Amino acid sequence: MRGHAGRGHSTCDGWSTPTSGSTTTGSLDAGGAIAAEPPARIHRARAEETQMTRPTVSVVIATYQRATFVEECLAHLERQTVRPVRTIVVDASPDTATRDVVARHAGVEYRRNERGIGTTATSRAIGVADLEEDVVAFLDDDAFAQPDCLEELLKPYDDQAVAAVGGRALNDQPGEDREGLGQIGLLLPDGRLTGFFAADPGRVLDVDHMLGANMSVRMSVVRELGGIRDLYPGTCLREETDIALRMRRAGMRIVYTPFAVVRHVAGVYAKGRRFDARYRYFGARNHVVLLATTLGYRDPHFRSWMRTAARQIGRNVIDGVRSIGDPERPDLRSKARGLAGGGWRAVVDTAGTAAGVVASARDVSRLRRASRGPER
Repeated sequence: MRGHAGRGHSTCDGWSTPTSGSTTTGSLDAGGAIAAEPPARIHRARAEETQMTRPTVSVVIATYQRATFVEECLAHLERQTVRPVRTIVVDASPDTATRDVVARHAGVEYRRNERGIGTTATSRAIGVADLEEDVVAFLDDDAFAQPDCLEELLKPYDDQAVAAVGGRALNDQPGEDREGLGQIGLLLPDGRLTGFFAADPGRVLDVDHMLGANMSVRMSVVRELGGIRDLYPGTCLREETDIALRMRRAGMRIVYTPFAVVRHVAGVYAKGRRFDARYRYFGARNHVVLLATTLGYRDPHFRSWMRTAARQIGRNVIDGVRSIGDPERPDLRSKARGLAGGGWRAVVDTAGTAAGVVASARDVSRLRRASRGPER
């Protein structure tokens, strides 16, 4: 299911990227041949057509206790070269700070997510509930859009085969524009997902998934796929990938444009820290749920991932044991920390993976019942 640059390439699992046809502008002369239109007339006609067919867009921002970030996010949206029809902030916070921020921005809509922390996908679903625009763009509250971000996100939709467009997110890390070129946004055969959404390949690429901080989807696709699902609690890892893999499973096309840029400043986590044990646990759990519910247990990506996860758990144990003989750990205390660290990572990964298997069984069963409709 790897994405490829260009058009008409087959994917590794037999899914193909749609090929766009070409059109010719002109008129028939007396002999039936196509007579070229004057260049100025062609340019005017194309400009008028672009203006008439440009898709409409609304923006949804999901947030939890990041009022100051929402303020900055909205300020950047107000400077867009293409303004959204609607901007909707969906707030799961227990306080009114974000509501107060939104009240200062004319035309911005405020909605509540009463489910609270760890329900980002539910906030997204609340945001799109009544949208009638062609495209919904999702921004994280800590993603600050460059002035032409929305304009660039919309350009690939000129190709009707494009179902979703993801943009670039800068993290202010040296060399991030070159890291991972050729591996942006892929689902690998072993079930791993690549990121590298700060990379700049200089052109629009086909991908398998997008970064939730800066992504957009046709609303017709959201409706066709049954909406946004919230199966990813805790840190909400993988929630934005759910709809992307469902799109790819259905043969739809997703592209990454490096020209639609946000600065992703990585706001403070409401609970825990990035890459701590909690983050690791939900990463393992939610990844199993993602693959099982979007692709299925029989899919080779799911089976390969389970083998990959088992190998990683084993490596964690081995790394811990090796720390005992590590010459760079001269004292007993550092050796003990290394041993405990490897063992602890193995325990967390095992617990998360096991929890994912249990949760996915429940979720798959529930989704199957829902697809069959109410019993009579």
